[in-house]
Amino acid sequence: MEKLSAIANDCRTVKNYVYTRYGGKGSLAKLYPGYTVQNEMTRSGLREQLGLPSVYFYLAMFDALADIKSQWTRTKAKVLELAGKNESLTEEEKHYLRFLLKVSNAFEAVVNEMPIHLQKELQTKYECLAGNVDVERLHRYLCRQVRKYHQKLHTDRTDGFSVSAKAYRYEDHGIYLATKEKRKRVFISLTDKNQYESQIYIKLFPEEKRLEIRVPVNVAIRSHADYTRQVGVSPGLLTMFTTDEGHKYGELLGKYQLEYADWIREQIRTYNENRQNNPGRKKYQARKNRYEERLHSYINQELNRFLQTEKPRIIWLPKLPKPQAGGASGRLNHMAALWQRGYIRKRLILKCREQSVEVVDVFGKDISRECSRCGAIGNKKKGEFVCVSCGYQEDDKTNAARNAKNRGIRAMNQEEDHKSRFLAEFR
Repeated sequence: MEKLSAIANDCRTVKNYVYTRYGGKGSLAKLYPGYTVQNEMTRSGLREQLGLPSVYFYLAMFDALADIKSQWTRTKAKVLELAGKNESLTEEEKHYLRFLLKVSNAFEAVVNEMPIHLQKELQTKYECLAGNVDVERLHRYLCRQVRKYHQKLHTDRTDGFSVSAKAYRYEDHGIYLATKEKRKRVFISLTDKNQYESQIYIKLFPEEKRLEIRVPVNVAIRSHADYTRQVGVSPGLLTMFTTDEGHKYGELLGKYQLEYADWIREQIRTYNENRQNNPGRKKYQARKNRYEERLHSYINQELNRFLQTEKPRIIWLPKLPKPQAGGASGRLNHMAALWQRGYIRKRLILKCREQSVEVVDVFGKDISRECSRCGAIGNKKKGEFVCVSCGYQEDDKTNAARNAKNRGIRAMNQEEDHKSRFLAEFR
């Protein structure tokens, strides 16, 4: 355990070194694809100083790089969200900021106060957008928000490390792991006979004198000749999915979520009234887990039914805004706060990947208020959509699902036209 803890401690040192040296705006150009960082880390002499084998050193380095990339993604998403809510910005200014945040080279140039030089087509678009706004003011705004919300990472965790396939071998009913000593490996007896040939993660429990070997799961990808349809869906709080043809899946989701939310509210009330003599949270946590397991089991069951029934090749899924505070009742607000939409989305994407089904996000603004027949903005009342322009009436979720499909197909056609024009010009 001491030898393994020493490796974990050195991996933490490597990660913090990478966080400090490459976590700032000046290193944005080095993050993709990461070979520049790898070369600089090799020349830094840190690996020799620590005496850490390369099979651990470079994995820790790339793990840290992935964390930095994720942090920049979160920063950009936060700035984009704030810019969208900023009432002092015009639509042209918001459009310009969205462009900077989505085009990496432009974003890098702005935060480092450098001139923006892009590829010909993007440069033309940038100059067109810049001509309608106060560029210097918006650049200052963007830099100010980045300074405010971007955080440099740091870790104190020494309870595990990643291991490449070169650093271990199976033998003698156990596994031999490379250590910091040359040509010496530590032997660990295993509780099963499973053997892997991929990168693994060693999770240490020093106080219990044990460890866990965590392995990525390889899932077989299936392809279905009869999965040919394009399906637009509209997610909901009460019904999980409604398709563009009006088929509904997960109609009991609202009932289960409301029962769960009511129980949570009651537990919070009784806990607050009896803080001094509360017997503990074991039973609470056990029952909470049972509620969540029932919800998740039902969600997975309905997702399987959805895929088997609809047989989609492409699913058009609208991007939903974050749940808003306020509403008709505190009970529904609490239910919305416990909405399992993140879990539903994650499981849908995973199941679609397993079945070779493509999930495509579509622009979600006003998707439930737009008429799927004529495109005008209509009214929603008691689950019904009514178009004030053409008189079209439909279930509001079905109308939203049709809009998702229409928007997705339009975007796909525009992208194909753009590619065709580009290839024609190139030839």
